[in-house]
Amino acid sequence: MRIGLIAGSGQFPIIFSKKAKSKGFSVYAAAFLNEADKSLKDHVDEIEWIHLGQLKRLINFFKKHNVSEAVMMGAIRKTRMFSDVKPDIKAISLFAGMLHTHDDGILSAFAGTLEKEGIKIRASTFLLPDLLAQEGCWTKRKPAKTEKADINLGWKYAKEIGRLDIGQCVVMGGGSVLAVEAIDGTDATIKRGGKLGKGTAVVVKVCKPNQDIRFDIPAIGIQTIRTMHEADVKALAIEAGKAVVFDREEMIALANKFGIAIVAINRKWNNK
Repeated sequence: MRIGLIAGSGQFPIIFSKKAKSKGFSVYAAAFLNEADKSLKDHVDEIEWIHLGQLKRLINFFKKHNVSEAVMMGAIRKTRMFSDVKPDIKAISLFAGMLHTHDDGILSAFAGTLEKEGIKIRASTFLLPDLLAQEGCWTKRKPAKTEKADINLGWKYAKEIGRLDIGQCVVMGGGSVLAVEAIDGTDATIKRGGKLGKGTAVVVKVCKPNQDIRFDIPAIGIQTIRTMHEADVKALAIEAGKAVVFDREEMIALANKFGIAIVAINRKWNNK
């Protein structure tokens, strides 16, 4: 069995590669330069380092190794889209046919192009369902009533910015939106919101209403909790079943140490 891996930054590509190998897959990775972890090469059968935009090279690599299925995972710093892209003719043709370059549009068009070439894109979690967030309160501290109210509002606003394909995360405080995720990413959003919240802020991160869950699924981990602590943000709400959680036990232990509440919900909270 063969599986292709289109790899950005973070630990997800390495976790996936280890799991795939344990399941008997041969893993062929097309890894983005200046994004993917260099140690990924130690966990795959073959690796091709490519620049953003080298679509034809990626396709040729997979075809060379008879790869007919692939996954896309790992972050790409969105700011690099304006400074470190080397599009080939195939990528230029792809972008030329798009009405906008929002995340969902780019990823869907990219996946569609690969599938036309005979490379099916599978869900990034198809071998790792245990990474998906389970519903409930995970920490010793539960959100206070005021935090629950902000989570409810944040859920509504986060879903709306997701519908507009702006981002997946908002920071709330005292019934107001303190920060909205855009091109700078979740950690920067938490820092901006925490600075304004002065100890009262909560983070809400959800899946976009029309999200293609094969890729760009929300992710949290230890770094999320560290950033929240540095920004003096005391509660985190994510969407159950539609967020990937890395190092869950260690993350919860760190949250308990810092007095941070973590909840996974699948709808607006019933604030009683």
